Amino acid sequence: MNLTVIVGTQWGDEGKGKITDMLADKVDLVVRYQGGNNAGHTVVVGDQKFKLHLIPSGILYKRCVCVIGNGVVIDPEVLIEEIKGLRGRNIEVTEKNFKVSSIANVILPFHKLIDSQQETKRHEEKIGTTGRGIGPTYTDKIARVGVRMQDLVKKDVLEKKIRKIVRMRNLITAEDDIIKCIDDYHGYGLTLQSYITDTSKFVNDAIDDGKKIILEGAQGMML
Repeated sequence: MNLTVIVGTQWGDEGKGKITDMLADKVDLVVRYQGGNNAGHTVVVGDQKFKLHLIPSGILYKRCVCVIGNGVVIDPEVLIEEIKGLRGRNIEVTEKNFKVSSIANVILPFHKLIDSQQETKRHEEKIGTTGRGIGPTYTDKIARVGVRMQDLVKKDVLEKKIRKIVRMRNLITAEDDIIKCIDDYHGYGLTLQSYITDTSKFVNDAIDDGKKIILEGAQGMML
């Protein structure tokens, strides 16, 4: 089994993206296994600087297939913008070299609002959250009520799950905002549909085939 796991043992900002970048040209897969878009990997190639928040830094190498695993929480709007930004700089991002877990949980606008409200209520005990909704999304994931990437392409399922989250969290939300959220996120799902797959099977098949794989974490363990 040819696996390399890159884990930060401190508080983050330890250069994990740099290590991944150094090794990526020698492997077949780079798999991001946790975290959200609060993480940032800055990679410098020649005179170009790439700031990646969700997509593994292996995307800069043609031989690599990059995978976002089911432990990651995904803001689909951010992911779409990141794909567009890379393509605009002539970096190939297709369904052949980029995969997104069908069961990765999705960050909704409600999660960002809850994140900010919770941080405000902590007063002097603030934890320094980025307000991107990552913590509340993991809460819904553990409670098994979260929206998954595969739900985005099925509008009826998406609507049912979003309304359930609003109800269970007792959110005071206008009906127009709920409808807009459903429409927007269904649109994101259709845009990302070609990348969404069973990444657990994809990675396990790659392991069985003897592929060289890097597992890339986001935050440091002490964080």
